[in-house]
Amino acid sequence: MPVLKGRSIVLEEISELSLQRRRKVDSLWEEGINPYPNDFRPVHTSADVFTAYGNEPELPDDPERFMVAGRIMARRSFGKAAFIQIQDRRGRLQLYVRKDSIGDDSYAVFEEYDIGDIVGAQGYPFRTKTGELSLHVEGIRLLTKSLLPLPEKFHGLTDVETRYRQRYVDLIVNPDVKEVFLKRARIINLIREFMTVHDFLEVETPMMQPIPGGATARPFVTYHNALDMQLYLRIAPELYLKRLLVGGFERVFEINRNFRNEGISIRHNPEFTMMEFYQAYATYEDLIKYTEEMLCYVVEKLFGSLDFTYQGCDISFQRPWKRLTVKEAILEYGDIDAKSLEDRDLAYAYAQKLGLDLPDDIGYGKLIIEIFEEVAEEKLIQPTFITSYPTEVSPLSRRSDKDPETVDRFELFISGREMANAFSELNDPVDQKERFLLQVAEKEKGDEEAHYMDEDYIRALEYGMPPAAGEGIGIDRLVMLLTDSPSIRDVILFPQLRREVK
Repeated sequence: MPVLKGRSIVLEEISELSLQRRRKVDSLWEEGINPYPNDFRPVHTSADVFTAYGNEPELPDDPERFMVAGRIMARRSFGKAAFIQIQDRRGRLQLYVRKDSIGDDSYAVFEEYDIGDIVGAQGYPFRTKTGELSLHVEGIRLLTKSLLPLPEKFHGLTDVETRYRQRYVDLIVNPDVKEVFLKRARIINLIREFMTVHDFLEVETPMMQPIPGGATARPFVTYHNALDMQLYLRIAPELYLKRLLVGGFERVFEINRNFRNEGISIRHNPEFTMMEFYQAYATYEDLIKYTEEMLCYVVEKLFGSLDFTYQGCDISFQRPWKRLTVKEAILEYGDIDAKSLEDRDLAYAYAQKLGLDLPDDIGYGKLIIEIFEEVAEEKLIQPTFITSYPTEVSPLSRRSDKDPETVDRFELFISGREMANAFSELNDPVDQKERFLLQVAEKEKGDEEAHYMDEDYIRALEYGMPPAAGEGIGIDRLVMLLTDSPSIRDVILFPQLRREVK
């Protein structure tokens, strides 16, 4: 069993390459060299070198000195000299290391460096015979010894789950993956910037809640020992954000995690990021315009255009975006006439024809939504607002003054996926309590996703919540769209996966 400076390690099917590296660590310790020092401070990045001299074909006789650090990604040795390529947070840079520049002893240690090791170096820029801007090294140190070799063809692995499980390696060897997460950060920053300019206050609300609410979903359950009470990971921040409307914060938003104990797919992860925002004295119609403005702002900042491509399909954010009611979408994309759709029994027969397995006593509102999701949702490629949702499936939405069987609500679909859900808020405490009671009845029938009764929220409404509208936007799905990523796992750094089989 190898020994690392007095610390034993257990070997479990370690490859010969890895064993060689562990022996190098032992050798370094024996020579009095710490393979994991923490006293080197890089002053520059790879990008700084290119910013300073990238556009200069002829470099000055005494150029600026740079101090950089990064991971070795490639190496070419020529006896008494070598080229290595390092990678830092801003890109890659070639280093030229000569024995006569750093000394015999330092070069002997340098020859033991491997691809994957992290090094610090200082030197001056020059151009190689092929014109590549590089750094002529005057000093180099090992900062971290890599014990596992990087895979040579990591990007070509057929088992994509390995990339998700070992995201740290994925990020090292696949620049495109790293770019996705850099763009994700920029998208969120642009949204935050837009919200702040429009006078919205960013807040944080509880992740652990005594009563889960704000969405129809099955929650994760936990337990707080000191309080001796059951708690739930939140499925949505909605009811707490609307409590803030009651308290006088008229424009609030939150970008944070939600948790839903549901299935995993290319569109669903049990832990995901949402932005929810609420505006007093606004309606869902106001939010339609606001959503167009916000998302067009983000897209134009990212692409310099309102047109882009997602998975080979051209997407246009040119305004105004298409609007359809739920029933209009069914009629446009389905195979049923308006008269039959209005008849509950005929609509149910159509659902059966579609192959939907629905209970005989399903409500008409739920039935319509099931049909819509089956025949229309995936065909909504260009940005489309779907409106006039049934009251039955919208327990927190304000009823339409024109048709009490529907609510003032929209969902935004792009590329066949729901991106946002918004509605004029229900602020009538009596109506809200009645709808909660209906949800409780559904839960007692076995619907695990139905809403709980939240007496404190009713009490908040009784103090008076201003007329308002609110919206939730799925950040992960939006990032998928704007980074041309086919799966939600591609835009979450550490997606939830089944237990790894050893």
